[in-house]
Amino acid sequence: MFSRLAWLVGVALSVLVVNVALSILYMVVYSHSIDPGHEEQYYYDYIKVAAPYCSIVAGIPLMLLAGWRVGGWWAKEFAVKAALVVWLIYALIDTGVLLAAELTPRIAVLSAISLLTKLAAVYLGASVAGRPA
Repeated sequence: MFSRLAWLVGVALSVLVVNVALSILYMVVYSHSIDPGHEEQYYYDYIKVAAPYCSIVAGIPLMLLAGWRVGGWWAKEFAVKAALVVWLIYALIDTGVLLAAELTPRIAVLSAISLLTKLAAVYLGASVAGRPA
């Protein structure tokens, strides 16, 4: 049981790391191809605005995949529960980071939207994985 919980934590952390990496990749593409030629501070300011949207857009397929993958590890009756544990771990880490950072009303709303879309995605992914073939 402990090893399965460790895997769930690993999946949640993996989704978080890949989500951040995709935001960084977007920033690299943006600064080199979409809007090049600005000072470094311009891009730092831009990513503060763009990162929450990147998290929403990239997070949906990532959590869908995580829910599907984790859902396949358990019997059908536990597939959704296991995936919800992944989402809960992700949400706790994400919320902790946000509370430690500068939390504005705009960021709070976007974070809520991000977590709700990820919840729906992980649920859907686990539900599909838990269906009989």
